[in-house]
Amino acid sequence: MRLTLLASALLLGALPAFAQVSAPTAEPKQPISFDLSGIDKTADPCTDFYQYACGNWKKNNPIPNDQTRWGRFNELAERNNYLLYQQLKAAAEAPKTPLQKKYGDYFAACMDKPLADKLGYTPLQPQFAAIDSFKDPKKFATFAGMMEDKYGVGFFFGFGSDQDQKDASQVIGAIDQGGLSLPDRDYYLQDDERMTKIRAQYLEHLTKMFTLIGDDATQAATEAKAVLAIETALAKGSMSRVDRRNPANVYHVMTIAQLQELTPSFDWKVYLAAKKESSLSTLNVASPEFFKTMNSELTTQSPAALKSYMRWHVLHRYSANLSEPIATENFNFFGASLSGQKEQTPRWKRCTSATDRALGEAVGQDWVRQYFPPSSKDSMEKLIAALEKSLGEDIKNLDWMSDATKVEAAKKLAAFRQKIGYPDTWRDYSKLATKRTDLIGNLARASAFEDRRDLDKIGKPVDEREWLMTPPTVNAYYNPSQNDINFPAGILQPPFFDAKLDPAVNFGGIGVVIGHEMTHGFDDQGSQFDDKGNVRQWWTDEDRKKFEDRTDCEVKEYDGFTVAPGQNLNGKLTLGENTADNGGLRIAYAALMSVLAQQGGDAATAQIDGYTPQQRYFLGFAQVWCENTREATARLRAKTDPHSSGQWRVNGSIQNFDEFGKAFGCKKGQPMMPVNSCRVW
Repeated sequence: MRLTLLASALLLGALPAFAQVSAPTAEPKQPISFDLSGIDKTADPCTDFYQYACGNWKKNNPIPNDQTRWGRFNELAERNNYLLYQQLKAAAEAPKTPLQKKYGDYFAACMDKPLADKLGYTPLQPQFAAIDSFKDPKKFATFAGMMEDKYGVGFFFGFGSDQDQKDASQVIGAIDQGGLSLPDRDYYLQDDERMTKIRAQYLEHLTKMFTLIGDDATQAATEAKAVLAIETALAKGSMSRVDRRNPANVYHVMTIAQLQELTPSFDWKVYLAAKKESSLSTLNVASPEFFKTMNSELTTQSPAALKSYMRWHVLHRYSANLSEPIATENFNFFGASLSGQKEQTPRWKRCTSATDRALGEAVGQDWVRQYFPPSSKDSMEKLIAALEKSLGEDIKNLDWMSDATKVEAAKKLAAFRQKIGYPDTWRDYSKLATKRTDLIGNLARASAFEDRRDLDKIGKPVDEREWLMTPPTVNAYYNPSQNDINFPAGILQPPFFDAKLDPAVNFGGIGVVIGHEMTHGFDDQGSQFDDKGNVRQWWTDEDRKKFEDRTDCEVKEYDGFTVAPGQNLNGKLTLGENTADNGGLRIAYAALMSVLAQQGGDAATAQIDGYTPQQRYFLGFAQVWCENTREATARLRAKTDPHSSGQWRVNGSIQNFDEFGKAFGCKKGQPMMPVNSCRVW
């Protein structure tokens, strides 16, 4: 990193004025972990605990016009984004290091709306010219490789690195389905009234977008129909989100010769040479049927139709960053029509997020110095240790699992690795050039940089230190191939964690988050990976059958939860997250009870604000998920999001856990304490 800074030092000097556009008017408030004012005491906690815990919060926190939903996650993300904006603005105006100049220039270019409006779609003319010169579909492989490397735009499929399911210590090359613009294959294939209307709106949107880059009305309509036809064909060949949840369904290692037989119209040797990966002898073909479909489209579609498809994907890739008419039309369909968003997100928010995506570990270095003290990391390590112990006890005491499988489960838990806050080694961005007056070029170079960084991992041992999220991110994840749990600095603050509050609230917040990620190691997907990250059957056949019977209970349960009129959750799509929610709630509760027992005295019964520790735990958990969601967004998420909505993340979990009913004095048979419930972990 020192060499990077020294090499960049010559770039420092006088800078053009920073274009200040739609700046925030006020700093967002720091979220709080336990909100008494958010509780609706007119509701019965035994009938609808989510309404009890969040009713007043929902009433007092309507969705901002620039959001599709608004919840406690959003509150924290908004604050983190604002703090990040302040950092980026300062770097754009007066950078103190070469790295700050790099991300400051990226941000400044994004914020320069007057220049974007002046340029219109002209930054895309080199890409369009290249597409116009395309003549022969038989040479598409060469063309596709060039467009990816030079302009950061891919067509039809994705190519990158992947951890080998059979040898998790190694990185292999992989190709996967892609090429769609709508959120999911169902948007092209389902014939109900809503989806039919969306496709009609999409066709209208395509037509408008083509006119905005110079087509006359007839040409635009022709191009739009070609795009929809090709994407619909690709959707038919795509694997569903539910089917992709099974690791075996997306693992098909083939030789290049076998892949060539699958897709005779696409020359893979030529493509791999263009991508500087000629030495590859095998690839994981995640979705073979999709590549048969791609081959058919390359064979049967006219060059003109293929050009329209490629022109669209270039335009779609960059449309949000072009002139006002193009960016507005892009928002009108993808933001307003699909998600119900009322207003475009302010430019400062979009540019802050874009810079974080492109240079996240450059920006993150400065961010964590200010907002993630060492004490937060120490607290997390203690919480994780408590949760690991709790999950270990849970596994040991399961009455449905044999001793043989318990030994393997305990081995996997003992092998868990954890990453807290930020990477130990920061990513090197020295080869990424950013220019203060070239937004589209910055986007293309950042995409090509990330593509090359990813491909360079192929054939090498897995880097277990790598992060998949940036430090300010309000999220967490479990990686089954590495068997590790990961908690970015962005989530380790209120409402999830607050060192000033009692353990009950913190265990209900960040404790359940930790337990949730740990349980992912044992959900329907994670349970197929062993302690080393390899896909392997480490269960006895009988135990696996018992496990699947229990997860089937959850599938049926969550299938019955409604998120919008006529729209229910998909229990199979959300199974992993639901299992993690239920398991996380149980093991964090057990960890809290252990801590309170160690404290002794009246720690397990002492009331604060009129609530026992047990009640505060469940309230702390529920209030993390308080949210309001637009109906269009709720419908979209039900099709595409593996997470349940906030209401059912709360009520679905607590109705499966009798300790909740005991804490609030519920009776068996009430909605939040049913006679029959589901339990996996």
